[in-house]
Amino acid sequence: MKDFFPHRVRLANVGPHWFAIPLRLIVGYGFMSHGYAKLARGPDSFVHILGALGMPMPDLLAWATILVELIGGFAVLAGCCIPLASVPMIGVLCVAIFTVHLPNGFSSIKLLSVTESGAHFGQPGYETDLLYLAALVALILGGSGPLSLDGLSGSIARRRALGPQSKQAL
Repeated sequence: MKDFFPHRVRLANVGPHWFAIPLRLIVGYGFMSHGYAKLARGPDSFVHILGALGMPMPDLLAWATILVELIGGFAVLAGCCIPLASVPMIGVLCVAIFTVHLPNGFSSIKLLSVTESGAHFGQPGYETDLLYLAALVALILGGSGPLSLDGLSGSIARRRALGPQSKQAL
C-alpha cells in the first residue's frame, strides 16, 4: 500500500502515555480555577446559589465542592491518585449537569447577539461537563502518564523492589 503522507510526523515514537499530560493540565487547571473563583467571590455566594437550586445542606455542599475542585484539580494536575481523586470530581460534574446545565441543552456556547459592546451569550449547556468527564475517564483508564507523581512513585517502588541491582542497570 502506498504511503500518501511520506513526510508526516510519526507520533508513534513519542509513546502511548503522553496523551495524559495535556488532559491533566486542562482538567486540573480547569477544576482548580473553578474552585478558586468560588473562594474569590466568597463561599457564601456559592452557598446561596446552591440554596436557590434547592440543594440540601448548601453550606456543606458548597465547601465540599470547593475542596473537591481545588484538591482534586491539583491531584489531577500533578498526576497523583487520579482514580481516587476522580470519584468526587465526577460527582461534582454530574450534579452540575443535572441541576444546572441539562435544561440549557448540549451546546456550551449560545450566541444571543453581537452589539458594539461585544458578543452576548446565553446559559451554557452540558457539553463542557461531558468533555471533563471524558478526560477523567481517559485518565482513569489510561493512567496518569509520564511526568506524574504516580509515575515517580511507581519508579521508586520498582527500584526498591529490584534492590541493589537496579543501580547497576542505570
